[in-house]
Amino acid sequence: MLTYFKLLATMACWGGTFVAGRMLAGEVPPFHAALLRFLLAGLLLLWLLLRSEGRLPRLSRRQLGAVTLLGLTGVLGYNAAFFTGLQSVSAGRAGLIIALNPVGITLLSALIGGEPLSRIRSFGVLLSVAGAMLVISRGNINLLPGGIGAGELMLLGCVISWSLYSVIGKRAMREISSLAAVTYSAVIGALLLLPLAALQADLSRVVDYSFVAWGSIVYLALFGTVVGFLWYYQSIREIGTVRAAVFINFVPVFAMLFGLLLLDEPLTPTVLQGGVLILTGAWITNNDGWRLRKR
Repeated sequence: MLTYFKLLATMACWGGTFVAGRMLAGEVPPFHAALLRFLLAGLLLLWLLLRSEGRLPRLSRRQLGAVTLLGLTGVLGYNAAFFTGLQSVSAGRAGLIIALNPVGITLLSALIGGEPLSRIRSFGVLLSVAGAMLVISRGNINLLPGGIGAGELMLLGCVISWSLYSVIGKRAMREISSLAAVTYSAVIGALLLLPLAALQADLSRVVDYSFVAWGSIVYLALFGTVVGFLWYYQSIREIGTVRAAVFINFVPVFAMLFGLLLLDEPLTPTVLQGGVLILTGAWITNNDGWRLRKR
């Protein structure tokens, strides 16, 4: 039960990142925001790692390669594809495409992760994805009439990046702790983001950011990264990649709820209908996994 609570709390944290990101829009360049988020998160995670394990774990060459891949996929790859795609794709279309994350994780886990994909579990995942599409698209599912352009392909890169990050992360945690994996990937990701941020705009501008901007960055680092990533990885270890990934569909629900509370955005019947589908799909997926373990 604690694992599922952590997963829901994680999705709430990630839903809040959309509000924090909107508060940064127009003031902080995208790669500056990403760099500051993971730089601050990396420092916090290093402190937690030292406090928890008493030292920085030494990594073998294979382990270093794994956490480097995590930094490349979940930090650099995802952010680069996300912000580049949004230059030419509207928020609604982008949200619909990124809602395919659980599908990507499920398929990748079935192909290389060794996790069985039963018919009922597949149905649960697809039902949750349908709910996420309904929420993000506000009932207008037909958002892709014009084909797929470069922006859409970049956003599909987000799906690939996050799917790889989730599956690689589970393998990396077989030999190192989830805290060490998240810490090293955040630090490596920040180092990889540094040249992109420097190319995008003068880094000295960070001293001029407003209190609201810095508050949003702190939220992104603390709750969107440190708490969110750690609890997500711990949940993957407990219940598996596929069943943890289906909860990602709760993110747009929380984003809409926080938008209502903090940005005065309307809560429509479509959001409620999509939430029912998401909850039902999550229950079907996890109930199937429970029955498999009981046999």
